[in-house]
Amino acid sequence: MKLVSTGVAAALMALVAAAAPAQESRPPLKIGGILDMSSLYADITGPGSLEAARMAAEDFGGEVLGRKIEVIAADHLNKADLAANIARDMIDNQGVEMIYDVAASATALAAGEIAKARGKIVIFNGPGSIRLSNEACGPFTVHYVFDTYAQANVTGLAAVKSGLDTWFFLTADYAFGQDLEKDTTNVVLKSGGKVLGSVRHPLNTSDFSSFLLQAQASKAKVIGLANAGGDTVNAIKQGAEFGIMKGGQKMSPLLAFVTDIDSIGLDTAQGLLLAEAFYWDLNDETRAFSKRFMERVKRVPTSAQAGVYSSVMHYLQAVKAAGTTDSAAVMKVMKATPINDFFAKNGSIRDDGRMVHDMYLFEVKKPSESKGRWDDYKLLATVPGDQAFQPLQQSRCPLVKK
Repeated sequence: MKLVSTGVAAALMALVAAAAPAQESRPPLKIGGILDMSSLYADITGPGSLEAARMAAEDFGGEVLGRKIEVIAADHLNKADLAANIARDMIDNQGVEMIYDVAASATALAAGEIAKARGKIVIFNGPGSIRLSNEACGPFTVHYVFDTYAQANVTGLAAVKSGLDTWFFLTADYAFGQDLEKDTTNVVLKSGGKVLGSVRHPLNTSDFSSFLLQAQASKAKVIGLANAGGDTVNAIKQGAEFGIMKGGQKMSPLLAFVTDIDSIGLDTAQGLLLAEAFYWDLNDETRAFSKRFMERVKRVPTSAQAGVYSSVMHYLQAVKAAGTTDSAAVMKVMKATPINDFFAKNGSIRDDGRMVHDMYLFEVKKPSESKGRWDDYKLLATVPGDQAFQPLQQSRCPLVKK
């Protein structure tokens, strides 16, 4: 009996020993961010988006379906061809199953085509172009945080209703800026306003003087800034130096983040109206997440970074529920499952890939109203998702049945 017991024990030990390498040999589940880590969108997405994705993976438990979750990222340097090459390398050579963020619209459109061709899920958090859920949509594409239609709809409509009915646009000369100007123009005209002109500026320019002079000369009540990141910050700062706001004209950033307002300062930014998908100080849930994020990043999360956490968590939950990383199976679960977390309540992913959720209209506080750094916004209105985003029946996505 002793010999038999010894033999059984040895056999069991051999099975355990054999199983351990098999478990360890399972490849990690890789998700890859294609980010602006060093240029004008680095504060909006960049290292903060990478950290948000890591937080989601850790909070999920670090593994799924017996595979360790590995989060990687690369800097696209705001070059569309580089973004496409990174996406190709991540999927073809590094085994990435899902791509997240892809800050900036031109780079997102390029990387999105690679993911679409290879049948991989791509979730856009940082870019805004409406094309991502229209002409450039795909069966495994999700546009998660905001888009030019919602930004224009929430900000432009509120401005015209308040009497700011003549506009001139300063527009970043690439896909996002052009779409933002177009969508805001439509809102202004439909609301009874007028567009007096526009001028396009190079991406990441340092000198806005000639563009601002044209805007000032137009006498438009509103100078709409169809740009983002460092371009928005520089345009507002230089506009203040030109005395544009003191002269009675309003500058309206059509896409601005809390990090932009922090860079500009409340003395200059006070009174600005802006649309956001998320604000760190909205409620107890947003404050709890933001406190943990700040401990790691040393600044509050932007809406794009909060969206990265939410979307990565939603993806991982869908992988677990589907029991596979197959894109079709995972996407089916993602679209069937409502999103209820600190970022969105009853959010849902439509057939065109648009994640529909509430948007918010904020006014930037006066310095006397702020209790300290990052206390920048006053909530003016909550706009339900079905009113903020483009109606599905207007979608130009080929996947949407008319």
